[in-house]
Amino acid sequence: MSYSIKVEGEKYAKAFGKNLPISIKDAVNLCRSLKGMKLDDAKDYLEDVMNKRKAVPYFRYLDSISHHRGIGPGRYPVKEAKYILKVLENAEANAENKDLDTDNLYIMHIAAHKGEIYKRYTPRAMGRSTEIRRDQVHIEVILEEREEE
Repeated sequence: MSYSIKVEGEKYAKAFGKNLPISIKDAVNLCRSLKGMKLDDAKDYLEDVMNKRKAVPYFRYLDSISHHRGIGPGRYPVKEAKYILKVLENAEANAENKDLDTDNLYIMHIAAHKGEIYKRYTPRAMGRSTEIRRDQVHIEVILEEREEE
């Protein structure tokens, strides 16, 4: 797998989550709300989403999404927040390994892409079978170290 953007230099740390069993629609909306955030703020935000204290604003795939006060249509994608938090922690560990200052890390790029489709068949009555399809998602994160503002 390769990243969708190329960065060069020593002020960047990258991480990639491959074939995660989460929803692509929820992951796209959650990644958009995290882009540009400071790393510590993003981790706190994901913890609040997992505890259902903050809703994620949805900008895409809005069919039958309820309105939340202050943000508009949104949901609490708990499973997606858990997996994206693991990828962010992995990127933070990669930044520490490169001797970057973890207090000044920002999410420069985060994206969700469709992964492989898990196809299996389950037997049914009368000699038939039914297909089981599970979509998977790739998450890519690039952190950037900025000077103190």
